[in-house]
Amino acid sequence: MALRFPRFSQGLAQDPTTRRIWFGIATAHDFESHDDITEERLYQNIFASHFGQLAIIFLWTSGNLFHVAWQGNFEAWVQDPLHVRPIAHAIWDPHFGQPAVEAFTRGGALGPVNIAYSGVYQWWYTIGLRTNEDLYTGALFLLFLSAISLIAGWLHLQPKWKPSVSWFKNAESRLNHHLSGLFGVSSLAWTGHLVHVAIPGSRGENVRWNNFLDVLPHPQGLGPLFTGQWNLYAQNPDSSSHLFGTSQGAGTAILTLLGGFHPQTQSLWLTDIAHHHLAIAFIFLIAGHMYRTNFGIGHSIKNLLEAHIPPGGRLGRGHKGLYDTINNSIHFQLGLALASLGVITSLVAQHMYSLPAYAFIAQDFTTQAALYTHHQYIAGFIMTGAFAHGAIFFIRDYNPEQNEDNVLARMLDHKEAIISHLSWASLFLGFHTLGLYVHNDVMLAFGTPEKQILIEPIFAQWIQSAHGKTSYGFDVLLSSTNGPAFNAGRSIWLPGWLNAVNENSNSLFLTIGPGDFLVHHAIALGID
Repeated sequence: MALRFPRFSQGLAQDPTTRRIWFGIATAHDFESHDDITEERLYQNIFASHFGQLAIIFLWTSGNLFHVAWQGNFEAWVQDPLHVRPIAHAIWDPHFGQPAVEAFTRGGALGPVNIAYSGVYQWWYTIGLRTNEDLYTGALFLLFLSAISLIAGWLHLQPKWKPSVSWFKNAESRLNHHLSGLFGVSSLAWTGHLVHVAIPGSRGENVRWNNFLDVLPHPQGLGPLFTGQWNLYAQNPDSSSHLFGTSQGAGTAILTLLGGFHPQTQSLWLTDIAHHHLAIAFIFLIAGHMYRTNFGIGHSIKNLLEAHIPPGGRLGRGHKGLYDTINNSIHFQLGLALASLGVITSLVAQHMYSLPAYAFIAQDFTTQAALYTHHQYIAGFIMTGAFAHGAIFFIRDYNPEQNEDNVLARMLDHKEAIISHLSWASLFLGFHTLGLYVHNDVMLAFGTPEKQILIEPIFAQWIQSAHGKTSYGFDVLLSSTNGPAFNAGRSIWLPGWLNAVNENSNSLFLTIGPGDFLVHHAIALGID
């Protein structure tokens, strides 16, 4: 008798109802519940499924490039980014009548289309893409990577290529590999792309595979690198009159520390971004040599962790037992990874509008709002996963004897106090924030806006002032116009930063008031 779906659960496979199909799909990736699962097979299945996820990601991004190249107006948008509306793709809907067809025919299209509010046009333009051929080339390359990922996933399920449990639990080697190989090398490669393709593209020079060996990204080539005159790479940056994508007002610098924004595009200087990625690459290439592997250099993570004991032992045994606990619990590892990624995604949401990296994206307010909302939603979903897997760890994997009196045990010992305090903070924020909103709304409705309770966020305003915003009148630290740091900022460090902080044409340090005070306390309630 042929095996029926799902093969990983013979109990489900014998179910005569359609529950067999739906439950089979629902539990396909719940590897821990599969028949005959072992710790080794669990790790191997998860590892192989990662390649499947990579394949889907590459396929999806390839689709973005392909559909814009096929149905978009990228080449027309490149000629006038501020006035041409970018098209995401056509709408093929048989239910559209003539009014709908006319309503959705926009952006210079011949039929109904969706306008792109994802920022991909600005992103591709910034990194040097200019034609539909470039987009098709990128789509094909990503399809190739997708196929390679699928093959890699299949390969690592074959007996000869299945890694062992000890390979998965070799945390030091994996960290070194990911820090140097993944973050370090990829950041260095991205710096290379920015310097060799994106920056010349922003200056009107088209660098492609047929000429990239002939075009020097800097007039002096590698000379300054080998002679130690690295400062030459920062000399002669683009002028404030530079027109992005042309040689008008262009400089020759490739690695700068200007600060602030390009006056025309209102995005970060590309040469600053290249410098940033080079610094990141340098840091991570060194960090990748931090942990001890087969060689006698570097640190043991276990020794580092267990050295973290509070002074005088007043908070118990600190991190004793934590290394083995984490290394033997994939739920703990996933919870930590998701928590890190969730915070990073939320920071991405903030920085995509306050420090926009892509040319002309700051002038597309719908895209700015959409990307902020999108990334905060994603951050929320990811953080939910972090808490879920953290809870699963405490239920399934936590060993009280292994973690006696360490930071995990002490957290569990105090859970009643922690939860009751969080409850108190939530109730306080909920009643007071909602109460102020209701009161202020009623005052407006009754035509007496002067009776609103408006609280200025003085601490947040002080922080903005300390970083250089002068409009609040605090006259403190970098907002003190007579201070040495303020004066040095005009010449020594980031000369464009203080100007950008105090300009009203960007979203760097938006002026904040009572509305921000209320909405941020409402957000704190949601987080709490």
